[in-house]
Amino acid sequence: MKLKRFGEWGINLVFIKSKKRTPLNRYWTSRYLLTLCIGLIVIGLLSALWIRNTTIENRINIMKLLTEDMASRIVSDNEQRPPLGRGIPGGFPDRRWMDLESEPFIYIVNTEGQVVSSNNRPMVPFDNYVNVNIVQSEETVQKLPLGKDSIYFYIVKAPISVDENIIGWVVMFESEIELAKVNQEYTLLTIMIISLALLGWGAIYFLTKRLSRPIKEVAQAAKQVQEGDYRIHLPQNSKEEEVYELVTSFKEMANRLEQLESLRTELLAGVTHELKTPVTSISGLLQAINDNVVSGDEAKEFIKISLKETTKMKTMVEDLLAFNSFAANAVPLTIVKANINDLVENIVYQWNVSQEEEGIRTTISLLKNDSQIEIDTIRLEQIMINLLNNAKQAIQEGEIQVNVSLDQYHVYIDIADNGPGIPFKEQSFIFERFYRGEEKKYKHRGLGLGLSLSKMIAQAMKGDLYLKQSDTTGTVFRIRLPRV
Repeated sequence: MKLKRFGEWGINLVFIKSKKRTPLNRYWTSRYLLTLCIGLIVIGLLSALWIRNTTIENRINIMKLLTEDMASRIVSDNEQRPPLGRGIPGGFPDRRWMDLESEPFIYIVNTEGQVVSSNNRPMVPFDNYVNVNIVQSEETVQKLPLGKDSIYFYIVKAPISVDENIIGWVVMFESEIELAKVNQEYTLLTIMIISLALLGWGAIYFLTKRLSRPIKEVAQAAKQVQEGDYRIHLPQNSKEEEVYELVTSFKEMANRLEQLESLRTELLAGVTHELKTPVTSISGLLQAINDNVVSGDEAKEFIKISLKETTKMKTMVEDLLAFNSFAANAVPLTIVKANINDLVENIVYQWNVSQEEEGIRTTISLLKNDSQIEIDTIRLEQIMINLLNNAKQAIQEGEIQVNVSLDQYHVYIDIADNGPGIPFKEQSFIFERFYRGEEKKYKHRGLGLGLSLSKMIAQAMKGDLYLKQSDTTGTVFRIRLPRV
């Protein structure tokens, strides 16, 4: 079953790796161009529709003005009873008034709809008679299908009136197709849309190319880091804020990885040495006893030393197991309510009792009004014992201060010593697993897991552990715990 599942994962991994990827420049350019073309086509269609409707409306208004002008000229020529068959004084208007390719149909009809004069345009929709319903309609502008092909025509009429009596009509016809013809405007619209498409494509192409260049450089640098080479060179002259932050953050990450890799190698060597030293010591001492090199009280002293070294090695192994358990969130916590003053006082007292060395004083500053916290008391004791041991190692002799304070949301436990302090260049690494300072690694045995394990325990209890202060006057570590 496991083999089958592993095979499925392998197939999926091969598929992911073999899946063809599209370069950023081509990917965004093609999609932007597609989106741009669709958008411009929609805009072009809407614009063409707007131009068509506006052109028809404008030309109909001109037709209304022309028919009214022709009607007024017929009347002004002879106010008594103008002969309609004589046509329009001054002639019929030219098609250029409406910017048309051909002359519109212009009729002068009497009240019965009979055509008495026209501009003699061939293939007119009416021969000698206009439907009386068209003439007598109250609408000045009408749209009707005319002719054998039922082509829609716009019909505009103006009355010819003498003494408020209508003696005839000036009727102008033109097909909707002819009125909508604006080839020049459509040509300009097409040129404008194509130009915008090319301009937009060119802009996104060069912008995407500019954006993809630093991303490619970062990707290449990532491959270089993956291969273990941290000496990367990335230009930091980008004007774009996001690109600059990407490049800068990646370079800082690479430098940090290089430091951690160097530190990891050094720490693994240190851990190996720390575990190997007691084993070598125990082996040598027991070998001496076995070979009868020592005997009597000296042999007992060798056994005592061996047991002490075994205890140290056991402690280091337990630290490793505890650290791995907390790293995997596999250690349950027993959270109870406790009074912070009593808890801190008891822990410090127990630690003082277990100390054999003289010359170290411990002072405690507690809360005036005791406060309760929800805590795993055993784990808090583990953190404080580790911090007190570190403080003792830092000063050898002097004073360790334990101070308890609080605010609205948290309780704080500060453990301070008056030692020489932690070098500034080491302060950012003290919570790294297996890290041990330059001076400490030569003076004291250990794996360098104390602070990192203590911080993980504090965070598991919804609190934290951090370095509050460290200089030549001393070092202060602070435990932060949530209040009830």
